[in-house]
Amino acid sequence: MANANKLSGIVNKINKLPDFARSRALTLFFGKVVPFTGTAGIRIESLTHDGCVISIANKRRVQNHIGGVHAVASLLLAESATGFLVGLNVPDDKVPVIKTAHAEYTRRAKGDMTVEARLSEEQRERMRTEDKGDVSVPVIIRDSENKEPIEIEMIWAWTPKR
Repeated sequence: MANANKLSGIVNKINKLPDFARSRALTLFFGKVVPFTGTAGIRIESLTHDGCVISIANKRRVQNHIGGVHAVASLLLAESATGFLVGLNVPDDKVPVIKTAHAEYTRRAKGDMTVEARLSEEQRERMRTEDKGDVSVPVIIRDSENKEPIEIEMIWAWTPKR
């Protein structure tokens, strides 16, 4: 795929690194671009134009009062995974913005958390060709027991840069 934007070009170069270095390089890069992700300790496992997988360790700095990953930290995971993915696909003359974040906490999360976000080819094509619009980015959050303790919907919009 042709580079949709500068971010896409950088991520494409990082993705050419050997497997052992790729995740660390993506994590360090996005930690500089979006400092809060670095502060929270988010790890980017993989990032391509159609999918993003990130994780967070259940460490003290992100825990709630019962020792699990804090609700807001889980939302940060979902927002980051979907945002990195949308940012990779929106051309440089448009700006992506989060429009809606809806979370339903259905059970207690256990241990580390992993988020997987995906975009369809149709969604990616809309981002490349439509001047403005929005998409619901499918996202799944799993805990260390591979259960899905939170149902999340993230809607991202894009508009022309001013």
